[in-house]
Amino acid sequence: MKALQLRQWKSDPVLVDVPKPEPGPGQVVVRIGGAGACHSDIHVMHEFEPGQMPWRLPFTLGHENAGWVDSVGAGVTGLEPGQAVAVYGPWGCGACPRCLLGIETYCENPAAAPVPAGGGGLGLDGGMAEYLLVPAARHVVPLPDGLEPAVAAPLTDAALTPYHAVRRSWPKLAPGNTAVVIGIGGLGHLAVQILKATTAARVIAVDSRQEALDVATSHGADLTLLSGEQTANDIRDATGGRGADAVFDCVGAEKTIALGLAAGRMMGDFTIIGIGGGTAPVGFFSVPYEYSVQTTYWGSRPELVEVLDLAARGLIRAETTIFSLDDAVEAYHRLEKGQLTGRAVIVP
Repeated sequence: MKALQLRQWKSDPVLVDVPKPEPGPGQVVVRIGGAGACHSDIHVMHEFEPGQMPWRLPFTLGHENAGWVDSVGAGVTGLEPGQAVAVYGPWGCGACPRCLLGIETYCENPAAAPVPAGGGGLGLDGGMAEYLLVPAARHVVPLPDGLEPAVAAPLTDAALTPYHAVRRSWPKLAPGNTAVVIGIGGLGHLAVQILKATTAARVIAVDSRQEALDVATSHGADLTLLSGEQTANDIRDATGGRGADAVFDCVGAEKTIALGLAAGRMMGDFTIIGIGGGTAPVGFFSVPYEYSVQTTYWGSRPELVEVLDLAARGLIRAETTIFSLDDAVEAYHRLEKGQLTGRAVIVP
């Protein structure tokens, strides 16, 4: 079968022929119907140094995956060949307190995981191939009726990641309060939709590109702002001088983090979601009182079930551009150049 593999650090992936996987006990082989191309893959391909991560090359890319059950190993129940499924991407040890709650992103025994701090497409073979071997059936989540794999695939990260961040701030997103989303790309355009679908807060979208703000408007943003030197003041003006109750930074660069710190309300939340390399200087007088600053990484398996339900009900949807497996490298090039709206999805 064909697979898009990273074979050397700081290089483009290559399309190669590899054997079709066979499931062992407790395992599932999924025939891929869609694999999302994530901006974090570009960091993996071009920025990671040899030895920086405990991952061995080569491995197949693709950590946003959905498709149909192809075959199951001994002991697997509740999954049948041909069943439409999504794949929960982070693969932990399965036995520590966090994994038992379904929060395998925060596995506390990574030495017992299939690959430390990773999963399919992140150290192990992912879904940019015709078939994907999932090492444990608990990572396979049945799709709700009417949700196709190519539509569901990007939701497993691009929606799950902002959903987790928004969900933890729900108490601060009551009617009359304001949420800000910085960066209306693959994550941000879904963050806007998640906020509108699950909270009563007013939503302000911020980006440096007018076309991205137009996307935010189409998904229900109440106010859009081009980013600049006055953006924090504009947010305060729009909130009666108070600032935003929750800010979600889907970029994570120095300038966006500075904006998130400057635009917040006392007792608010600032969540850094993007991995743009910025840092947040936090001190007694540098942020509003009781302004919580945190990072989040991906989301939990129960939250993925909730995300898929929202999508099946038409409350959220990813803006996607479809590419064939033969054109997957081109999809990454366009993503890196900022030439895509939303998410690229590779369909073998």
